[in-house]
Amino acid sequence: MLVECYDKKGAEVYEMIIKQIFQDLILGPSVEDLKAFADPDQVVFILVIKMKKASDNVYLRDVANLVFNKDENQTVINVDDEKYLPNILKRLWETFSREETLQPNRFNIIVSGEHYELNDLIVDNSNINLQKKIYDAVFRILPEGFKIIKDISRGDIIAVIATDELIKDAWIEKAEEYIEELT
Repeated sequence: MLVECYDKKGAEVYEMIIKQIFQDLILGPSVEDLKAFADPDQVVFILVIKMKKASDNVYLRDVANLVFNKDENQTVINVDDEKYLPNILKRLWETFSREETLQPNRFNIIVSGEHYELNDLIVDNSNINLQKKIYDAVFRILPEGFKIIKDISRGDIIAVIATDELIKDAWIEKAEEYIEELT
């Protein structure tokens, strides 16, 4: 972790804030590296974070099993791992709609027709979940009052420039340098 600032005490304070927020959100093991730049005189804060690779996606077949009831032309989804139930329902509602998705009890969901392809439905994307947690941390770390924010993230790098003025090209170049160093 590197926090760059002309004020050594300011850099130490920001490093402490970042470490505390990462500890609160249990992000330490998920972050490979971080670079930050703070300049109170120019009123700019740049934060670039490289994420570690998240675990694999969780598919419906990993947490439930499907049975096709030929007589009633319905696919019954028997949920084995209840912690994924909200995600399963959300994904099914996106695919079929709420009206077409029946839930007669806590562990069973019914949709009309034969749908064995649902085994390949992604019910949990660890990478997206990690990105959300890191963005949560970023917005906790950014100085209060910095309303102009430019996100130049790509791939496994989260990169944000924040200020309360117009974003200067030099700041974008600085963020791009950090991205290059972390790639």
